This record gives sequence, C-alpha cells and structure tokens, in this order.
Amino acid sequence: MKLSESFFYTLRENAKDEESISGNLLVRAGMIKKTSNGIYMIMPMGKLVLNKIENIVREEMNATGAQELLMPTLIMEEVYEKSGRRENFGSNMFSLKDRYQKNYVLGPTHEELFTVAASMDGSSYKDFPYNLYQIQTKFRDETRPRYGLIRVREFIMKDAYSFDTDLEGLEVSYQKMFEAYKRIFDRLGITYKIVNADLGVMGGLLSEEFQAVCDIGEDVIVQCDACDFSSNLEVAPVIVTGDVSDEAEGVMEEVATPNAKTIDEVAAFMNTDASRFVKTLLYKVSDEFVAFLLKGNRELNETKALKLLNAAEMEMASPEDVEMLTHAVVGFAGPVGLENVKIVMDQEVALMKNFICGANKTDTHLKNVNLKDFKADLVGDIGVITEDDVCPCCGKKLSFTKGIEIGNTFKLGDKYSKAMGLNYLDASNQLHPVQMGCYGIGLGRCLAAVVEQHNDENGIIWPESIAPFEIGIVLISHKDEAQKKLSLELYDKLKKMGYDVLLDDRDERPGVKFKDMELIGLPYRITVGRKAAEGVVECTARATSLKEEMSVEKLLERFRK
Repeated sequence: MKLSESFFYTLRENAKDEESISGNLLVRAGMIKKTSNGIYMIMPMGKLVLNKIENIVREEMNATGAQELLMPTLIMEEVYEKSGRRENFGSNMFSLKDRYQKNYVLGPTHEELFTVAASMDGSSYKDFPYNLYQIQTKFRDETRPRYGLIRVREFIMKDAYSFDTDLEGLEVSYQKMFEAYKRIFDRLGITYKIVNADLGVMGGLLSEEFQAVCDIGEDVIVQCDACDFSSNLEVAPVIVTGDVSDEAEGVMEEVATPNAKTIDEVAAFMNTDASRFVKTLLYKVSDEFVAFLLKGNRELNETKALKLLNAAEMEMASPEDVEMLTHAVVGFAGPVGLENVKIVMDQEVALMKNFICGANKTDTHLKNVNLKDFKADLVGDIGVITEDDVCPCCGKKLSFTKGIEIGNTFKLGDKYSKAMGLNYLDASNQLHPVQMGCYGIGLGRCLAAVVEQHNDENGIIWPESIAPFEIGIVLISHKDEAQKKLSLELYDKLKKMGYDVLLDDRDERPGVKFKDMELIGLPYRITVGRKAAEGVVECTARATSLKEEMSVEKLLERFRK
C-alpha cells in the first residue's frame, strides 16, 4: 500500500476518553474510532490486523475439522425463553420489536441456534461427532463499557460448538479445541494463563478461561508458585486450615458500641482483631432475603454464593430492608435472633468460638457468640480467596495477577440439547440427548491484549504474524529521483516475495514519517535516504530498535531467508 494514495491518519495527542494503553494507541494509530460508549469503528489499518487474527483462528479451526457457517444476528426472543436463559441475560440483552410487534433480540451468544442447526443433520448416532463454528458480531448491553475494545457493547467473536453422543466423545472434542486454542494464542504472540472459571449463564459441566496476562485486566488470576494450579478468583476455593477452636465457650453478652458500625471501628473500640468478628451481610437473592456470615477479615464471593444457592442474581439489601429485618440501623446486623431470613455461613465461621457480631440493635454488638446461639441453613465456601490462603492442590503459597479473558471453553453436556430437543437414536433405537461443547474467542479482545502486551513509549509493536504490514519503507526525500526509484523497486520486489509492504511516499518531513511508523508498530522499517544512489538503505527492527545499514542485495537476501 502506498500512503500517498491511501486513507491514512494518526493522532499526535493521547485520546482523552481512553483509559487503557491499547485503547489509546489503537485510536492514535488510526486503527479504531469510538462512535459511542462501548461501540467502535474498525478503521482500514485496524481491519488489516483483525483480518490476520481471523485468518489464524480460521486456519486452526479448519485444521481440527470444524466447519464454518454464519448465524443471524437478529433472533426471536422465544429462542432464549425456550432454553431458559432469557431471564438470566436480563437487561444485558438488546431487545426490539418488529412491525408485527413480535419480540426479537440482538444475539449475545448463539448456543440455541447452533442446537437448531445441528438438528438438521439427522438423528442417528452415525452422524456424530462434528464441530460447527462462526465468526460473528455479538451484542451485550454492558453496564460499564471501558478499556477500549476490552469491554464493549458490540464485538466480534469466534464461537464453535462440538456435538457428540457421549461424555467420552465430548472429552475428545474438547481436548481437540483446547489444543487448537493454545496454538492460536501462541501464534498471536499473547502471553496467557489457562484457569478454571465460573460456568455463569452458559451452565454445563466445566469452564476454563484463557487469560491474557495484563495489568488492566478485569479478572484476577490465582496461581500457585509451586504447582500448576491456576484459577479465576471467582471460583478459586478457600482451603480452611486448622480445626475447631479448643477454647471454652463463654457466656454471650451485649456490648455497647456507640457510633462503631464497621469491622475496623468495632475492632478498634473493643481492642481486638478483625479475625475475631463474624460479619453479617444481608442480600436479596431472587425473592428472598439471605444473611451471609463471614469471618471479619474475609470478603463475600458472590459467584460462589449464587452457585451454593443455585440462584441467578443477587443484590445488597437496601438500608430500609436492613432496618426492617434487624430493627436496627445499618451496621449492626447479626445472626442471633434474626427472623424471616435464610442464614448462609462460610466454612471458616464453623470453626470459630466466642466471636463478636452485630446484635440487631443499634449501637450494640454481641461477644462470646457460638454456633449454638443461632441456626445456619447452609454452610459452604463463600469467601474470596486471598494471597494469605494456600494452594488447594499442594498447600503452598499463592500469587495473584490480572488478566483479560480472551477465550473460553465449556463442556456444556446436555444442558442445551435437552432444552432444545436435540436427540439422537443409538444402535438399539433408543433416544438420548446430544453432548455439546462450546468454545469462544473474542477477536477484538485479542487485538487489544496484543497491544497491551506489546508496546513502548513510541507506540505499538506488532508481532509479525498479525502486523498490518510486515515492512514499512520510508522515502526520505519526495524530490530525490534516486530515492523514489529505489523505494518503488524495493516495494515491488518485497511484495513479490509475499510480504505485506507499506510505502510511505507522502510529501512529509522524515520525522513525521518515523513517528508514524513507530506508532503503527510495523516489525521492520526500511529507510531510503541519502545513500540510495549507492544502493544502500537502513533497516530498523521495531521490537529491538536495532539499526543496520546494508546494500539492497543484502537486504533482499535477508528477507528471502
């Protein structure tokens, strides 16, 4: 591509409304342009990168035997009602009506339609296994779009679905996709971790995430320094160490704690440690109120809590609801005497004795509270793991890092096939539900993750596999005939070798051209300047900034290799 004949622009100043490195650099490099909150145009230079990402994904999917199709974006709402997921998506799903007042949605995901597609291939066990995939635009009405392409309302995803007759076949299909994902992310040049994850609205038997390691990642990756344990913070189990306290149970009594509501305030007032407290958090889960009991220095993991209760959503009880339930202002809730509320206790609390908690009375707490003083309806692991906890596999030290979810794999089992009536007949003519797997990759997130991991103070540093152009030729003097001739010769010869080549033949100052080349991050820059008449050019590697003067013959020979 010759810049003098192309649509091309860059921005010198940082983008004011971009809070991530990738969002800022992609906007400045003229690769994306925000049109509204969480919605972006992919500009020509960015589309070249996205095309290469798509090609890598498509090559690896096809290599597994998966077949590509394309699903509609506009979907009848009743499809999600039939599978039981419409309520789970809630307001995250864009809804609309057609001229006949029928309800439609913009597809946030396509499990249901892939199930419908699979039903077209007959119902015999001989028709399986197979895998279908698409590269398609999805829509989700995110509450808080941010970080450029990382959390948006419209995004491009590759989603694939495997179909098998039994769990053994599903395992084979799953591992095939799992290995393909590793090859894809390796080819994209992304540093990633594979972690256990929450099933979420997808449901099924297993979920694993591919997380790009990144400081601005919205997910927290929990990993062990001694073994290969790795998990998303949402589902990482807390391992309780130690036994039930052997101290003698004291007599429960009230303690006046004026103006002390928080754990820290009460701990300071009573001159004791937060670990001696049990906090009571009141939530509304579905249509009932639930009190969650946790050790004073442990936070509630809402994902674990929802899973334990087999519920879809939860929200903190309002101050008015707290006062109605506890007969006290917010900050003094406790399990003793709490009525009309389900009590869910964290596993750590079950080992405690003589703990301190709210008294359901304003400005009052209870001390020497024990399990005999109230009744818990459920006990389980509902706490957020911390770096002070131990690895659930080997008991050694844990460490935390942040990540961007770029891919996800699910063993769905028969969740959707049962709901959508996807069955097969076995050799004995018996009907069984099909076993499904689901495999997604966010292409825009991959693009952003690469930039987050590959950049410097001057701009993007694209890996060669997905750079918009592998080589950029900079013509220093637009008026020098020798330079112009050599630039065009190099441009043509390198293109014939199979390289994607960009020729900056604009009538601009050299400094402008160099800055643009560094900003858009091409792997190699060839500078054609004052030694052009001698057949000598300068080659600069973007990743290392190493520069070398060489003859055109040597340069071409190097690129041939």
